Amino acid sequence: MVPTSLTAILILFVFAFVIKKITGMPVFACAMMAGKSDWLENKLIDFLFRGQTLPLTGATASWSAAPALFIALGTAASDASFTELPATGSYARVKICAGAAMALTDMAGTQAAASTTASSGTSGQTSNNNAVTFPTATADWNSAAIIGYFAIYDALTNGNLLYWAALTTARAVTNGTTASFAAAALTVTED
Repeated sequence: MVPTSLTAILILFVFAFVIKKITGMPVFACAMMAGKSDWLENKLIDFLFRGQTLPLTGATASWSAAPALFIALGTAASDASFTELPATGSYARVKICAGAAMALTDMAGTQAAASTTASSGTSGQTSNNNAVTFPTATADWNSAAIIGYFAIYDALTNGNLLYWAALTTARAVTNGTTASFAAAALTVTED
């Protein structure tokens, strides 16, 4: 038995072939978007990370209350899940965007690190404008094992996983140490 999704694709190709034979005109049976324009990448970054409006032809999306965004540390990640450290030894997510007070100053525009004007670059990338510092560990985090991932959530606890990535350098956080990211060290690329 052929899976349903494969059957649908086969029917589309047969249909396209028949239409081309009858009319002599090519038919596009399937197409997938390859990417976003620089304009849209800039607007999405400014909307989600910088509290700005999202102007679209005929309408403008805006926040009634922009979400605060938080950095989490973890041991595993995928598009579907993130294995966050347990809330022991003073571990807690750290706010990177201020929610209702969010402004162009929290995260950089796409044109350059530390920029505080509306995005106008072509990189589709933003980064933190200020250092992000976690609480000092009062016990080993993750039993002093390596922490290899970070994620961005829309809540201090629970919430929705928005972005995740592997850390450039995985590290252990032991009792008495303070984990932090320097300004411009946390980057998010909209592609």
